Amino acid sequence: MIQQIIKYPTPPSVQYSTDVRVFNENIFSLIDDLKDTINANDLDGLAAFQIGSYYNIVLIKNQDGTFLELLNPRLISTNGKITTKETTAYFPNLSADVQRHDKISIVYQDRDGAQHSLQAEGALSVLIQRKIDYTFGSSFLHKLSKEEKKIFEKKLEFGSDVAISEVCPTTFKRDYLTKLSNILTIIIAAAFVVGLFMSDELRLSLWHAQLYLSYGVLVTNVVYFFYAQYEGRGYTSCTSCQIGNILGTTVISLTKLTLIMILSYFLVNPF
Repeated sequence: MIQQIIKYPTPPSVQYSTDVRVFNENIFSLIDDLKDTINANDLDGLAAFQIGSYYNIVLIKNQDGTFLELLNPRLISTNGKITTKETTAYFPNLSADVQRHDKISIVYQDRDGAQHSLQAEGALSVLIQRKIDYTFGSSFLHKLSKEEKKIFEKKLEFGSDVAISEVCPTTFKRDYLTKLSNILTIIIAAAFVVGLFMSDELRLSLWHAQLYLSYGVLVTNVVYFFYAQYEGRGYTSCTSCQIGNILGTTVISLTKLTLIMILSYFLVNPF
């Protein structure tokens, strides 16, 4: 019988799995349910934990359609490291880069209670590790590095598989150009105020200084406008806000410069 797979944000119904002690029809029925659920959802494996069972059972679907039944699996040795992009039914449509062991050795029992050992590497090794994680009430979220966990939390927030490089940051390198433009504008504004109280000869020199500074503001904003677009291409998930912020910042800066220079032309320029 096809069972419902527990998915985020629903918490698992149990904290960790319990080993199978009695190998009876209830266990066989649970194994059949796992097979039906795997086939119905086109999965490559499933832990009983993922359908709300507290039994320590993992099923792996082989390429030929048969199943590897792992009852009470235990990881006994590991070797090497491998980083893969993983998906899981618990977090639908989301993925994460997870570091796993490349080669593993496990012991387990079959449905008759007989003991077996298995060595696996590569994709099979990763798959078995993923499913054993669930028997301990875990998922790949607990395996992520600090940086990758921040990325995945963003994915959960947006509900889509978006890389962190595509999420708008709060600061950019172009912000330094904005600061430079603001500093130059403040100097021009200060010169305007001072010029109101100076002689015509000094105001002429001040006006020339304001002109040169205004050219600096203008050039800074032109550089900002084009560099900001170049920098923004690395954050494609927020294209609209990127364009809006770039245009808005440029327009505001040039508007302030224009107003100050108009006032200076009539009030500071002696001619």
